[in-house]
Parts: sequence; C-alpha cells; structure tokens
Amino acid sequence: MFNTDIGIDLGTASVLVFIKGKGVVLKEPSVVAVDRDTEKIKAVGEEARLMIGRTPENIVAVRPLKQGVISDYSITEQMIRYFIQKAIGKRSFKKPRICVCVPSGATEVEIKAVQDAAFQAGAREVFIVEEPVAAAIGAGIDISKPCGNMIVDIGGGTTDVAVISLGGTVVSTSIKVAGDDFDDAIVRYMRKKHNLLIGDRTAEEIKIGIGTCFNKSDNKKMEVRGRNLVTGLPKTVTVTSTETEEALRETTGQIVEAVISVLERTPPELSADILDRGIMLTGGGSMLRGMEELIEEKTGINTMTADDPMKVVAIGTGEYVEFMGERKGI
Repeated sequence: MFNTDIGIDLGTASVLVFIKGKGVVLKEPSVVAVDRDTEKIKAVGEEARLMIGRTPENIVAVRPLKQGVISDYSITEQMIRYFIQKAIGKRSFKKPRICVCVPSGATEVEIKAVQDAAFQAGAREVFIVEEPVAAAIGAGIDISKPCGNMIVDIGGGTTDVAVISLGGTVVSTSIKVAGDDFDDAIVRYMRKKHNLLIGDRTAEEIKIGIGTCFNKSDNKKMEVRGRNLVTGLPKTVTVTSTETEEALRETTGQIVEAVISVLERTPPELSADILDRGIMLTGGGSMLRGMEELIEEKTGINTMTADDPMKVVAIGTGEYVEFMGERKGI
C-alpha cells in the first residue's frame, strides 16, 4: 500500500502536515521569502520567518494567507508543494489524497482557490473540511453521534466557533480576530503606553512569555526592547502580565462575544448537551493564559483546552479522510 493520506492545516500563522500512520510530521510558519527582482522563492517556513523585518529591499518576506484565506495564490501553491514534498519526500509512488481545512465562514471562491492550489501541488483527490469539524475530530470527539459539542478554534487569523452534531455544523460563526490580532493589540498598547515601537515578532514573544487575558495573582515581568518614539533611539522597558491583560482586553472580548452569539442561536437540546459536556478550546490562540477562565466566567460553562491544541486541527484534517472514506463506503 503506497497510498498516502495527508491532512494539511493551512493556517494564517503556520502550516501543519499530518500523515496517516506517522502523525504530524511538519509544523512550520506560513511565511515565504521572495526575491522581488527575479520573483524566485528564497526560503519557506521557519527560515523565511527569521527574515521578517530584517530583509534588504529586493527580498520580501510575505505571508500568503491572510485571515485564514489565500491572498497570494501562486505563492500559496508553491508553499503547499514545498511542504508536501518536504513531508513525504520526492519518492511517492502515487499522488496523495489531501484534505485541507478552511475557516467555517469561507466563501465558495476561497474554497475553490484552496482546492486548486492542492491539485496543482500534486493531489490525486482533495477533501475540504471546516476547521471546527477538523478540530473536533482531532480533539477525540466522536462527531458522528447526535450530541452537541461546542468547539472554539482560535488560530492565527480567524477564530471559528461552532456547535457540531451528527458529523456537521449546526450553528457557527467565524470572526477575523485571533492570535495575530493579539500581537497587533500589544504593539498598539506599547506605542500608546510606553512610547515604544516594537515589531510583530517581539509582540509575539511578549504574548507567549507573559501574555494573559485574565487577571491572576502571579504578575510576571519581561524586558522589552524597541525604538523610543520620542528620541528615535533603542530603549528597554519592563512590561508586566497585568499590562498585557489590559492590552488584550478588547480583542479577547470580541472572541467571548462570538462564543455567546453562537450559544444564543443554539437549539435548546444541544444547549443542554454543551452545558453537560463543556466548551472545547483548540488552536494556537487558545494557549493564551487565562483564556479558559475568561470564557468560563462570561458563559458559566465549564471550558477546557484540548491536549496539544496547535496540532488538533491538523490531526483532525488527516483523520477526516478516513471519516469520509467510511461514509462513502456505507
């Protein structure tokens, strides 16, 4: 058997590739460095991410996916091809079946672009799965049962909130507020409060290091370096986790609002299931400290984060191929 089933979590911030039988074999940032003069790709993934904000004029580091959808088609296609080859190697006997996930609010045009890019990158068959459904499968939830499960998938570019039952989405919403917006909020806060200009990568380091969205007793500190907007010279400032809570309040509030709006539209039988089973958080953004507590406080529903939330969607995307295969076989 040389059939390869591949699941790709094509995210705004990172791409994960799952191969059946091997698990997640590749996790790299969705960044591509392009030479403007020759239009050639210089680097992909982690290598390209390190170039962000540090490139000469002729080289530009781009993120071909914006808010969960393709913004630069040709670069995305080359990026998918590169990651597939890196994951399965050149010596594949048969073209793989590829399953790619899209945000729950993706339009037909956006879905078609993802399908085309996967076919161009060498797929034999392409399945498209909505992110919350993939997240539920990856988190180990049996989605084929007539029982309501609520998934909140906080990625890099989009947050998908959905209630899933019988293998499909009952109520869902997708908002373009997620991990990247946390970074932007920190950049804005540092500028306003400390007169300090910092880059996106530094903002991400603050978020991962001390970021929180729920006031806790332990107040962590971190030294941040950037450019002083008054003097124009480099400067170091000490930032606390309480300040990050203040910086992220509005952005995390929008995610909570999305969760509440989905709960308000959920059929009563499924609402009872959710109260019973709780809310499941997945995606890289769910790793922000205090996210569970914040949603739990605002909704009154037990909230938990999936194990290894970053990989959940990729695992679910890979397993969805089997799920579809079983359905077709019925």
